[in-house]
Amino acid sequence: MQFFIDNSLSPRLRDELRSMGHDALHVRDVMIQSAPDDDVFAFAAQESRILLAADTDFGTLLAKRGASKPSVILIRTSRKSTEAVAPLLRANLSALEADLSVGSVVVFEDARLRIRRLPIN
Repeated sequence: MQFFIDNSLSPRLRDELRSMGHDALHVRDVMIQSAPDDDVFAFAAQESRILLAADTDFGTLLAKRGASKPSVILIRTSRKSTEAVAPLLRANLSALEADLSVGSVVVFEDARLRIRRLPIN
């Protein structure tokens, strides 16, 4: 899978995803770490990358636009460190691949995982 990681998460997560065999970029890799969320969202859509963020504004952007891409993974856990997030992704990404490929929002919370297909109405 191809990921684009927002500035709300560490660039070290890119390295973890790459070690799992995924293609991953962080906003710093393309020099848009200070860009507005709209630009980050547009880059992920243009590059057909799954947007990985801890910023709920991306869910709002999806709803406003009625977009079916890009898929978004929101990390809404109490711990957002790479050491906490990487194992969650490692344990769940293969099961989420079909949902993410057709356009979905996946929300990781402390006690559950939610999946919602796009577009959000």
